[in-house]
Amino acid sequence: MLTWIRGYQRAWLRGDLLAGLTVTAYLVPQVMANAELAGVPAVLGLWAAIGALLGYALLGTGRLLSLGPESTAALMTATSLAAVPVADRPAFAATLALATAMWCLVAWLMRLSALADLLSKPVLVGYLTGIAFIMIQSQLDALLGIKVEGDGFFPELWYAATHLADAHGPTVVLSGTVLAAMLIASWRWPKAPVALFGMLGATAAVALFDLRDKGVGVVGEIPAGLPPFGLPDIPLDDLWRLLPAALGIAFVTFTDTILTGRAFAEGNDRPDARRELVALAAANLGAGLLHGLPSSSSGSRTAIAQAVGGRSQLAGVATVVGTIAAVLLARPVLEAFPTAALGAVVVYAAIRLIETRELLRFARFRTTELLIALGTTLAVLLTGVLEGILVAIFLSVADLLRRVARPHDASLGFVPGLAGMHDVDDFAQAEPVPGLVIYRWDSPLFFANADNFRTRAIAAYEHAGKAAEVRWFVLNCEAIVEIDVTGADTLDEVRLELVGHGVAFGLARVKQDLLAQLASAGLTERIGDDMIFPTLPTAVAAYHASAGG
Repeated sequence: MLTWIRGYQRAWLRGDLLAGLTVTAYLVPQVMANAELAGVPAVLGLWAAIGALLGYALLGTGRLLSLGPESTAALMTATSLAAVPVADRPAFAATLALATAMWCLVAWLMRLSALADLLSKPVLVGYLTGIAFIMIQSQLDALLGIKVEGDGFFPELWYAATHLADAHGPTVVLSGTVLAAMLIASWRWPKAPVALFGMLGATAAVALFDLRDKGVGVVGEIPAGLPPFGLPDIPLDDLWRLLPAALGIAFVTFTDTILTGRAFAEGNDRPDARRELVALAAANLGAGLLHGLPSSSSGSRTAIAQAVGGRSQLAGVATVVGTIAAVLLARPVLEAFPTAALGAVVVYAAIRLIETRELLRFARFRTTELLIALGTTLAVLLTGVLEGILVAIFLSVADLLRRVARPHDASLGFVPGLAGMHDVDDFAQAEPVPGLVIYRWDSPLFFANADNFRTRAIAAYEHAGKAAEVRWFVLNCEAIVEIDVTGADTLDEVRLELVGHGVAFGLARVKQDLLAQLASAGLTERIGDDMIFPTLPTAVAAYHASAGG
């Protein structure tokens, strides 16, 4: 908190206060609905949001992340508490939030934030695209004025598409008008708080045209009062049973927070993954102590905060103040907010999450990057957020292994007028040293590419042998920063095969870490110190000396 306070600029104040006010207008009904989704009283959503926002403002590194009960964590909470009596669920939900905070601290101590490194840019864009579609789908009830049924994204979408005739006319008109007005206004005035104006305009329209009497729904009653503070009281045996569920929630909320935080980062102002674990622990600790439920970051509220000009964590503090003020003072105004307009605000924020330009950039850069992004989106829609993230990580790792398993390689030669040695395939005038093959392998050497290395290294030797008798084969190790036992064994097999053909085998540009690994495998002794060279020029010079000039 001290970091962002010291760097705060007065010019940000207006945007942060507007962001706090606008997000409050959406947060209140959203977190209440998510609490009901989790199977606990709606007021617990408000309490959890207050505690989570305060905890994150103290320790969080994301500028605009809005914390509170979210649909994914709420669904996982509902599953975890399904067998708990209804009267006991509030205490169990608060305990689950505290257990989630504990797992975040354990992950921080074990430095498991490195998991965030598996979340590539295509995964990020694909994930947010999937979340955007889920956000839109989740608001179909509010936009159309009907009860959308179905189990999953596509069944619900199909139900809505086949029941458009049942849609409530005034609700559709109101939501469509608000959405269109916000999209046009944001295009015309990109820095204007269009979401706030859209909500206020919709609320005025409901009152002016008596739309409540025509069936347009509003937020309705909001409980008054402030939450209690303290530890929930549940038996110790029940606490142990909640720990596995809390671990799953901690993983989902961490990945969700990192992905969302990176999506809204500007320049070098990226969230620190390890510190985010502590911030997420603080958020869930605050939610649990206020007798709320597990909390995560909200992509929709973060998008709204950015859309109206929010710049710092002060927007979250303003949201806390606004939420408390709303509960104590402004309940009649919030109760009059039309749910159709709230749905339109969510769709407006969701549309801003879909980065079409990035998808096109991926397509131009490499097809697999686009496929990872689209695969992530589809996985999120088909399997859910947790499973979708796991599928996305698998796709990223599989693509990495595919590229590392079939890396670039090169036979090197001299290019007239150009210093150093270069890939002979890159320069038509490149000239290999007669009788000497200098072969470069551009990857770590390990089990996934060891067999391919053997095949291509021998092929490079055989190709060179067609032009001149090969007497030396030197492996340029500058890109081999790591080797496993399979790679070491394969390297020795290549050495033995070449030696069997009467070819001397050597290494050049071997880093110290790799040299230590080769020594532990006994390879340096079998190759010989006289055939291990610090640079390519020393290897070439040694070859010429052995050949008599």
